[in-house]
Amino acid sequence: MRFQYLVCLLLAGLAYGQAAQPAAPPAAGAKPDQAASANTDKAPEVQVGPDDAVITLKGFCTDTTLQGDACKTVVTRAQFEKLAEALQPGMSVPARRNLATRYSTMERMSTEAEKRGLDKQPKFEEVMHYARMQILSQQLSIALQQDAAKVSDSDIEGYYKKNELSYEQATFARIFIPRAKQIVNPVVTPKTVEKATTPEAAPSQPPTEAQKKAAEAAMDKVAADIRARAAQGEDPDKLQKDAYLAAGLPGNAPNTKMEKVRRTTPPQTHQVIMDLKPGEVSQVISDPNSGHYVYKMISKETLTLDSMKPEIQKIIAGQRYRDSMQSFQGDVDLNEAYFGPTRNPAVPIRQRGAKPSDQPADDPD
Repeated sequence: MRFQYLVCLLLAGLAYGQAAQPAAPPAAGAKPDQAASANTDKAPEVQVGPDDAVITLKGFCTDTTLQGDACKTVVTRAQFEKLAEALQPGMSVPARRNLATRYSTMERMSTEAEKRGLDKQPKFEEVMHYARMQILSQQLSIALQQDAAKVSDSDIEGYYKKNELSYEQATFARIFIPRAKQIVNPVVTPKTVEKATTPEAAPSQPPTEAQKKAAEAAMDKVAADIRARAAQGEDPDKLQKDAYLAAGLPGNAPNTKMEKVRRTTPPQTHQVIMDLKPGEVSQVISDPNSGHYVYKMISKETLTLDSMKPEIQKIIAGQRYRDSMQSFQGDVDLNEAYFGPTRNPAVPIRQRGAKPSDQPADDPD
């Protein structure tokens, strides 16, 4: 019973300890393998046998007749690794050190708690019951993931054939034409200007609605012209520069080449470009929030089944795990008279100590 309680506490503490210790950034000039070693805090090459001590609690022992150096509790490598693997298979070195530190403290504290009879109190049994459910639920989750990961080659092949279009990969040239041309109006200079005020410091006159429509119409024509020139075989990078120049945008135009594009990568309204043949140019695709796009297909291929096996295996395993979890979720009625109504996630929770007047107007509390 005490061991189960200790395991539950260690699980919670271990999770907190890992979250509280972000990986250190690699040192300047460090090679990739050196950076990886620094981040994982790789243990030194030391031969430690299974029966050798890895944790020694000095001055702590169950035999009250022992004193001084004779009173100690030893945890061997085999004992510690059995615990570590039960809590988290493949635990990292920093996490193991954190676990060892917490275990040492909890071993002493749990022994003292037993001496005080805290394990005989009614609330202890309730906590243990909940801790047991937590541990069993975690173990079932791991078992379900392991079962879901058993994906056969025939399952992978069937999924690949069913979704073969999604494994097309293409290289494009994408030309972006801004939605509207830049509008530069003369600055507004007051009739009376102090000597210290310069015309450049005065605000510009805001564009009118007519100017905005004219600026958009101008770029509509530019987009059509760019598309026609692309279809005639002009260099996409040159066309991109011309589009930025026509829009009056400063700075360098972006690179047009897009490599290893999958069908699901572009926005849904752009996915029609995957049906182009090499050398073909798309129609102008307009987005009211950004601008116009023209694509030219450079090359296209279908990724092989062998190259997609790891990805498909993960997809199938993930879906099977989610399906298996469905039977444990839902079909629960909570008494709202006791628990209160379900809170709308869009409504912020009232901060502790906040006055009612501080609440947003739409908060029902």
